[in-house]
Amino acid sequence: MARTAIAAARGAMGGLAVWALAGAAQAVPPYNMPAGVTEISQEVYRLHMVIFWICVAIGVVVFGAMFYSILNHRKSKGHQPAQFHESTTVEIVWTVIPFAILIFMAVPAAKTLIQMYDSSEADMTVKITGYQWKWKYDYVDEGISFYSNLATPADQIYAGAKKDDNYLLEVDNELVVPVGKRIRFLITADDVIHAWWVPDLAVKKDAIPGFINDFWTKIDKPGIYRGQCAELCGRYHGFMPVVVRAVEPAEYEKWVAERKAQAVARTDETGPEAG
Repeated sequence: MARTAIAAARGAMGGLAVWALAGAAQAVPPYNMPAGVTEISQEVYRLHMVIFWICVAIGVVVFGAMFYSILNHRKSKGHQPAQFHESTTVEIVWTVIPFAILIFMAVPAAKTLIQMYDSSEADMTVKITGYQWKWKYDYVDEGISFYSNLATPADQIYAGAKKDDNYLLEVDNELVVPVGKRIRFLITADDVIHAWWVPDLAVKKDAIPGFINDFWTKIDKPGIYRGQCAELCGRYHGFMPVVVRAVEPAEYEKWVAERKAQAVARTDETGPEAG
């Protein structure tokens, strides 16, 4: 009976090993956080993986010792429990080792957190305001302002139409930013608490009415990066996506000029306000 159980355990461990290797061979790990496209996001990912493997090693040592003791020092084999109550050596060992591990993890974590919260020396500033259920972006240095609303067709949401790959993650106006620039974001809300979250940038910050929080990013790779509101902000909380389009500086300058020209054209069409 014992041999059957051991054989079954070995088979299960072999199956888990095959599954783990198959998962490692995938191009994009489906059960892990993204490495991202910013220096901070990649540092967060590296820190996450280091701490993950430390936890794995601790788990292997602890559970390995437990299972070894259970199997090889059980009462049925005639073993007697060791007596080492109130051992000063044991007390010191199991206090010092965890403390050293925590310090080893805390130092790089604190360094990364300090970098994440240091929004000084920014090249440009964008103010983000959360509304139920949309975002408003104000380019403080450029005088550009617009709202960003969900652009997913209503028939996909309510009529059962086929959903595309970016279901509930499309907007009518993307947040366009230049790559290679340090961008400071000021974030607040007009009604309830929201949260601006883009995983590829490793940014997630609450938008709180009456308060202004700040954070920063510096995107190294052009592309489109998607996120969502990460705070339960009401009935249509799931209809509040974030789309950031990072472009080369020359393309960004062209976009800024086009936006300013459109604003001037709208002013000419409507004329000066009466009063």
